[in-house]
Amino acid sequence: MSNPEPQRSISPISKFIFASRWLQLPLYLGLILAQCVYVFHFWVELTDLVGAAMGNEAALQHIFAAVAVPNGPVPTKLNETTIMLVVLGLIDVVMISNLLIMVIVGGYETFVSRMNLDVHPDQPEWLSHVNASVLKTKLAMAIIGISSIHLLKTFINAGAYDGKTLMAQTGIHVVFLLSALAIAYTDRIMIGTQNQSKQSH
Repeated sequence: MSNPEPQRSISPISKFIFASRWLQLPLYLGLILAQCVYVFHFWVELTDLVGAAMGNEAALQHIFAAVAVPNGPVPTKLNETTIMLVVLGLIDVVMISNLLIMVIVGGYETFVSRMNLDVHPDQPEWLSHVNASVLKTKLAMAIIGISSIHLLKTFINAGAYDGKTLMAQTGIHVVFLLSALAIAYTDRIMIGTQNQSKQSH
C-alpha cells in the first residue's frame, strides 16, 4: 500500500502573491457603483419617456435633446421614430448593465474567490461553468449586441450622417464580429487539444 504524498507547505511569498488577487475587489465594487449609475440613468430616461407620452413639456424637450444627433434636425413631436430611439437607448443601458454583471460576478468568481452559489436558487445558468474562456466569449457577444444597438440607432438617423461615418461604424461592428468569431474558434481549438491530451493519457 503506497503512502500518501505529504502535503507541500506554501511559501510565504506564494501566499502573498496569491493574496494579491484581493486587490481586484475595489475594482469590482467600483463597477457595482457604475451599475447603480446606470440604473438611475435608466429610470430618468424611462420617466421622461412616460412623461413625454402624457404631454409633459419638460420631458418632451429632454427626450428631443436626447435623441437629436450632432448637426442633425431636432425632433419636434413624439412620433414612432423618436420613441424607438429612446427605447433603443434604454435597451442599450440594459445590455451594458448585463455586461457589467457578467464582469462583476464572472470576474470575481474566476479571478478572486469562489462565491459558492451552487445551492442558490437564483444562480445564473452560465455561472455554473464559468471560466476565463467562457467569460471572454460572453463578453464578446455582449459587446456585439451593444454595437448592434448603436449601429441601428445610426441607421435610423442615416440622413444626419455622412457616408464616411456610416462606413466607419459598420466597419467597427464587422471588426467586433470577426473578433468574436476568432475568440470562439480559438477556444474550440483549445478545447479540442485538451480533449485529445486527456484521451492520450
